Amino acid sequence: MSAQNTAPQRSQEYDVDSEDVENESEQTETTAPAEPEELSLDLIFEVLKNRRRRDVIRYLEERGERTSLSDLAEHVAALENDTTTQALTSSQRKRVYVGLYQCHLPKMDDMDIVNFNQDRGYVELGANVDQLDPYLDPVTTDEQRWHTYYLWLSGLGVGAIALSLAAGLTAALTQVLLGAVVAAYLGLAAYQTYTASADE
Repeated sequence: MSAQNTAPQRSQEYDVDSEDVENESEQTETTAPAEPEELSLDLIFEVLKNRRRRDVIRYLEERGERTSLSDLAEHVAALENDTTTQALTSSQRKRVYVGLYQCHLPKMDDMDIVNFNQDRGYVELGANVDQLDPYLDPVTTDEQRWHTYYLWLSGLGVGAIALSLAAGLTAALTQVLLGAVVAAYLGLAAYQTYTASADE
């Protein structure tokens, strides 16, 4: 008699561990859906000011599915080093992998922007990632590097001044103004270079 009573109980316990848990989670979602936590603008900008984090979000959005940390690290490292994943060195891979594992992904996981499973080594988009969309730059195949543009403009300005001095075509005041413009571009280039390296 006791053996008959125990068997159904054990079978019910296994049922609770499988189907009932799924039913319970479905009921919880219908009765009290968990809404994403509202992120402050400070937190949003804290995430998006770093290029590596932006690259993570873009990659996951492009894939639309869970990915391994190693694949993610390879992709980001290739972007940062302006090369292909096949041409990456082991040190380039390791540098990005460690940075993502120790710093960026845990921070984004805490904010539910991504779901990062450190034990199994996979990453996927979290519930709060949609809040970043209005502030995230459009995805481009080649991210604009403004500091490079400023350097090119500065070079053109220097060339124009050199030509004007050689030909004697411009007055001293015009040359001073051109010099000021070139100096401004150089300053902007230096600032953009600094901020770009800080983001990485």
